[in-house]
Amino acid sequence: MSNEAKAFLKKEKRFNLLVHITQIFMIVLILALWEILSRYGIISKFIFSSPSLILETIKSLFLEGTLFNHIFTTLFETIIAFVLGILLGLIIAVILYSFKFIARVFEPFLTLINSLPKVALGPILIIWIGANTKSIIAMALLINLIVSIISIYTGFLNTDYNKIKLLKSFGADKIQILKKLIIPSSYQTIISSLKLNISMTLIGVIMGEFLVSKAGLGYLIMYGTQVFNLNLVMSGIFLLLIFSYILYKIINLIEKRLIKN
Repeated sequence: MSNEAKAFLKKEKRFNLLVHITQIFMIVLILALWEILSRYGIISKFIFSSPSLILETIKSLFLEGTLFNHIFTTLFETIIAFVLGILLGLIIAVILYSFKFIARVFEPFLTLINSLPKVALGPILIIWIGANTKSIIAMALLINLIVSIISIYTGFLNTDYNKIKLLKSFGADKIQILKKLIIPSSYQTIISSLKLNISMTLIGVIMGEFLVSKAGLGYLIMYGTQVFNLNLVMSGIFLLLIFSYILYKIINLIEKRLIKN
């Protein structure tokens, strides 16, 4: 490695370190200001809570033995809906790309369903499936599936046509082109779909838990709102932020692995 390359890598590491330090400083500053304003009565503890009260609430949930039940309930529902959304989205996108007639028929319906507010279907799902975990997963799947199909299918369509013609000239069939070119060249789009999918899945799961759940982070937030316990509401939101961040980091690791390969 040349000295110029080493200097560039060192500069990039310093830049990334500075970004991380700044991000941590901003979080600490916001939490400190929030705590000070709350402690000295500048803002109402009842309405805005405070970082110390949130930690006390989380500690009490842990001591009651309910904390991990709520976390794992939301985690289970999110993972099931997320995996189903990506797998079904990829399969349906492949079918749409492979059969132009089917794609042309279903494109307006996909757009129509995507524009429909999914929360409006919540009561129908409860009647059809029941007030249980299945209806929560179905709600999340309704929200993330259409987005996955559209984004992955669009990525397939944007594949370089000259490369497709080149493979065809070597005698490659549709399946070989799909496996060797279309899907690999769409890795970046699929990763973007994963990032979007995880946020859509969490929205669907929390919405479902608002409606029917008796456990989960969405249930904590809804229950806290019903009993006017803002500490419980903010604790649920805080746990949800951590939960989202961990899932986002996992997808980033997958992205790096795919790009490296």
